Amino acid sequence: MRNAAVLRRESFGKQFIQSLPRWQAARRLGSPTWHLAKNLRIRGRPMNSESTPGLDVLLQNARRRAGLTQAQLAGLATVSVRAIRDLEQGRVRNPRKETLKLLANAMRMSDARRVELELAADAHAAGRVLQSLYSAELAAPPTPLRPLVGRRAELEALIDRLDNRHDRLLTLVGLPGVGKSRLAQEAALVLHARDRMPVLWVPMDRAPDAGPEQGPQAPLAGWVRSLIRDGDRFEELTSVIGDKPTLIVLDGLDDSAPAVPALLNLLRACERLKTIVTSRRVTQPPAGRLLPLAPLPAPAPGAAECALPGDSVVAGRPAVELMLSYVSHMRPDLLPTDAVTTAVAHICHRVDGIPQALEAAASWLLLYSPDQLLDIARATPLLLVDGVTPATSEPGTTLSEQLGATLSELDDRTADLLTTLAALPEPWTVDAAARADGRPLTETARDVHGLLLRGLVRQHATEPGGPVGFTVLNLVRELMTARRPTADLVGAAD
Repeated sequence: MRNAAVLRRESFGKQFIQSLPRWQAARRLGSPTWHLAKNLRIRGRPMNSESTPGLDVLLQNARRRAGLTQAQLAGLATVSVRAIRDLEQGRVRNPRKETLKLLANAMRMSDARRVELELAADAHAAGRVLQSLYSAELAAPPTPLRPLVGRRAELEALIDRLDNRHDRLLTLVGLPGVGKSRLAQEAALVLHARDRMPVLWVPMDRAPDAGPEQGPQAPLAGWVRSLIRDGDRFEELTSVIGDKPTLIVLDGLDDSAPAVPALLNLLRACERLKTIVTSRRVTQPPAGRLLPLAPLPAPAPGAAECALPGDSVVAGRPAVELMLSYVSHMRPDLLPTDAVTTAVAHICHRVDGIPQALEAAASWLLLYSPDQLLDIARATPLLLVDGVTPATSEPGTTLSEQLGATLSELDDRTADLLTTLAALPEPWTVDAAARADGRPLTETARDVHGLLLRGLVRQHATEPGGPVGFTVLNLVRELMTARRPTADLVGAAD
């Protein structure tokens, strides 16, 4: 028996198709055009089953939003007033595509509204819209705001995997704020520029009722996201991609297990498709090959290099380099002297070299000196990781809350092991962890491996040929031992 969601979807599909009498190509429920249209936005809200505007209403609304009369629009678009009047009164059954383009340009319509216009005007428009949105010129990853720092080895490894025809489903896992999305974005940029490969960037953490997305491929990204969220089959997406080289990035798919079977079927059907998933959770079964992303390396406390001149501290320390870039933007008056660089290096260690935490910590420099900030980082580093003003007041969205949620997802046995590991002298080995845990080596090793994939522990730099050591992240240790109301920040700095 079909569930209520399917029945509602089919009911909406019938009403939508019936509202467009010339849309003969979309009469089959569940076609790509229907799914695409379902994700288009009209007047800033999702389309619903009440009354879907036709071409006449869309043109009238667009002209009024532009603040134009029919005569003014005619002058700007070089289209007769009579033609505009006939279109707005629904008298024209087959408007010329060039006429619609002239009107859209004159009214400066957005990409999404142009798609609505073409879909409402032409029964065969959907296929052309999909193809134009899918072209390499328009299907591109989002533009980065700043250069990628300190991830050269990880980037080369990711691109190398994507170039391997056998590795076509890759999952980047790690802590929130560690830079999974930024690394996937850089890899997508390389493939797009080098191979002219279309990239479908799909933000999976976007709320269903969020505002309209920007960019020409936003409707297509929304369509793919709805297929995954609704658990629909992927035959339609297969028909669009076909044998074209394509990269799909599912950014923030934290619960990827339900989507794994469909993704595998999609990859089997589209032999030149590659997929990157970014996730903070390790699911079973895993979504393809797992690539754990650790925080950026940062100097250890008391290490000799922290007392060396600034250039020595920065060399080979991408966390320090990244935070110094944030410092230069936040406080251009602060020169990278040895004292400033050394303080920054210690702060980087206290917040574990997590890129988002580094940016948040640097924002406090508007209120405190580097030395004051270092005192806060040594006493209560969790106070720094959300920045002076959190990005949003919604629960579960700040970095500290997301890190806390990652800890809360651990089962009792793994949580107890993490508590044991936090009390061991660092760096500790897996053998030492097994002895302290009092369980067989294989069981402890499996659980330590899980903690490593989640990003709660990290490898410690060791001498060549020496045993592999591990440490528990400072912020994780703080979360485990300081689940209490935070102290006043000003008091902590005094």
